[in-house]
Amino acid sequence: QTQLLGVLLAAAGNFLISVSLSIQKCAHLRLACQADPKPYYTSKLWWCGIILLALGEMGNFTAYGFAPAALVAPLGCVSVIGSAFISVLFLKETMRAADILGGTLAVAGTYFLVTFTPNVPQELTAKKVQNYLVSWPFVIYAILEIIAFSILLYFYKRKAVKHIVVLLMMVALLASLTVIAVKAVAGMITLSVKGKMQLTYPVFYIMCILMAASCAFQVKFLNQAMELYEVTAVVPVNFVFSTTSAILSGVIFYQEFQSAALLSVFMFLFGCLLSFLGVFVITRNRKEEHLQIPYIDCGHIPGQKMTGKIQPDSHWACYGTLNNEDDLGK
Repeated sequence: QTQLLGVLLAAAGNFLISVSLSIQKCAHLRLACQADPKPYYTSKLWWCGIILLALGEMGNFTAYGFAPAALVAPLGCVSVIGSAFISVLFLKETMRAADILGGTLAVAGTYFLVTFTPNVPQELTAKKVQNYLVSWPFVIYAILEIIAFSILLYFYKRKAVKHIVVLLMMVALLASLTVIAVKAVAGMITLSVKGKMQLTYPVFYIMCILMAASCAFQVKFLNQAMELYEVTAVVPVNFVFSTTSAILSGVIFYQEFQSAALLSVFMFLFGCLLSFLGVFVITRNRKEEHLQIPYIDCGHIPGQKMTGKIQPDSHWACYGTLNNEDDLGK
């Protein structure tokens, strides 16, 4: 029941994240259709999306206190599936056969993940976290991760290599530390709420610092990747790299598969593979379809009564139409 609660929190959190992203996109489209576009942060709709995003991330954070990290991380595919179908319902985007196939694969993969994840004890005391930090498997893993990150950082800084694999590999290596820290912090807070105070131990604050620092650097490298490459390339590659890294951190640090049967491990990995394939199918070639529509149709924006079509002007920062003949001649 505890593990099921974690699964439901993670799924609900990721669904809220997908809803929030669609709401923010809708807010940006509405602002673009205004004669005098205002900054996005003045929109109430945009702030609703931000609030839902915060609630979704809070649900993900709480889920780590109840379910294994190896299970919570792959459930991020719920966000990708939700974004694809919500955009069809509310943003009037075209439903593709690839969306249905990818959603089916991801749902099937999620079923295998939930069914075959080993049921491990989730009571994370501060003393347990301290013991995990000095265990030989994690020490070796940490050394290898530091070496790999240093090599990637050398190519990134000294050789100016900005390849998508280099950037997202650094994000994934940092994500493994984030998952370790988030699960430790969430687990200790959960026990403290139940009456077993864990917040007085120094390791709790060490994990909080590690969580904040690794998240900050993840955002830096992920933003770099988003600037240089298309979203349709960044989303699936980042999902696969970060999820794989998170599963490895759960297996090595928290020893979540220590007593699992071979069949359970195989079926769990098969579920991960199906989820990865589903995300790739959903995001594949999505940009090319969007490029076929060269204008913003205000009639397709939820709640927007104006039906005129506004042609984007590539030479100006705002959207609009030409009002007089002189401008038209120019």
